[in-house]
Amino acid sequence: MIAVKLAPDLEARVAALAKSTGRTKASVAREAIAQQLEDLEDYYAAAKAAKNPGRIYSSKEVERELGL
Repeated sequence: MIAVKLAPDLEARVAALAKSTGRTKASVAREAIAQQLEDLEDYYAAAKAAKNPGRIYSSKEVERELGL
């Protein structure tokens, strides 16, 4: 379990969305955190790959490997 203190404007946004969708504030917060975590995981994985891209193939090498 994690307890988080939100800024008043964020608390109001979460509450408004929960009310308008008939959900609880906790379910709105869980969904928002899950979505943001996915985005952050993708971002950091891409940043890591960009720093160490591995072998770079020319278009000719790709065509040869694929038999094109």
